[in-house]
Amino acid sequence: MQDNNRDYLSNFPDANGYFGQFGGNHYPQAAWPALKELEATYRAVRETPEFLHDLEEARIGFQGRPTPLHFLRNTTSEIGGAQIYVKREDLNHTGAHKINHCVGFALLARKMGKRKLIAETGAGQHGVALAAASAYFGLECEIHMGKTDIEKQSVNVERMRLHGAKVVVATTGQSALKEASDSAFTAYVEQREHALYAIGSAIGPHPFPMIVRDFQAVVGREARHQFLALHDGTLPDHVVACVAGGSNAMGIYSGFIDDPEVNLHAVEPLGDSNRAGRHAATLSFGTPGTLHGARSVVLQQDDGATMQVRSVASGLVYPGVGPEIAALQDSGRLNVAVVSDDEVVRTFFRMSRSEGIIPALESCHALTFALKLAARLPTSRKILLNLSGRGDKDIDYVINNFGTGFE
Repeated sequence: MQDNNRDYLSNFPDANGYFGQFGGNHYPQAAWPALKELEATYRAVRETPEFLHDLEEARIGFQGRPTPLHFLRNTTSEIGGAQIYVKREDLNHTGAHKINHCVGFALLARKMGKRKLIAETGAGQHGVALAAASAYFGLECEIHMGKTDIEKQSVNVERMRLHGAKVVVATTGQSALKEASDSAFTAYVEQREHALYAIGSAIGPHPFPMIVRDFQAVVGREARHQFLALHDGTLPDHVVACVAGGSNAMGIYSGFIDDPEVNLHAVEPLGDSNRAGRHAATLSFGTPGTLHGARSVVLQQDDGATMQVRSVASGLVYPGVGPEIAALQDSGRLNVAVVSDDEVVRTFFRMSRSEGIIPALESCHALTFALKLAARLPTSRKILLNLSGRGDKDIDYVINNFGTGFE
């Protein structure tokens, strides 16, 4: 199959920032001028030779792109089913896909004359990436993180501080990703004259989901070209990603979304139960609502208040999804699955020993589903998943709570 023109990314979102019924700008009016300034700047510079040159220079020299496509030979042999390939976003500088849009936001901040970047983080990978990008481009950096996640991801907190970032602790509610997002949004409104909000995923009011997706689309473009070259012009049968906000998912999906023969899968955290408050499987159990300035699908109570959520993976502890992910499910383009904490931890140990790769707990959700899918398919089928991050950050937490895996 020959590569084709990519129509989807050109048509979505619409002029008002909607992906079907989801998206838009439902943020307080006080922030509208800042959001319009961001959109205007992004649309003005995103295709200019100077901006593209600076972006490519940072991607190659600072990030270490392109990241490779890797065949999980040992795991595929053990399963005896479909072939499993991974896009190695864990090999990016700072250890995850997050650096893709952090570099982009840093460049936009310089174009806008802003001197500071503000963001939230859950697992800490976005915070580390933004802190590193800020240091690289000579910008101030302020990262908001929940108290619970700071305790789980202490190594990443120190990495942020080493890069010169100020870490602000969010202590309300569950003290997790949602609360960190609330805190960061508030700080952005207060500091918008000199600061830019570099949102951590494909969430929030327009134009954030569009901008994050566009910067993350480098993952899908590379993966598509690499897969076509490796398999004589044929595409994967299945593309898999873990999902909360959706930045890594939209990154990999973007390369295949116009190919109806490629099945797209979103894998959510079931936590330790399907009972409310014990998981973060928004697409599976949520309903339409508004969260962090966008219309999307939300885990919410009858009165509209967001539910408590949980997952072994800090980056997935979020009661919503990005509006584009919600729209893809609504249109029938996206298949949704859930995996439990116990399954995820077993995959963490399995991959570490079978493949020599320590994957992030977030990525282990996608891996767990891919292993089960592969076992059901013939050897001629091919699965591609986004290995969105490395698991160095999770080692202490996993061993302290689940042992060494030798038991």
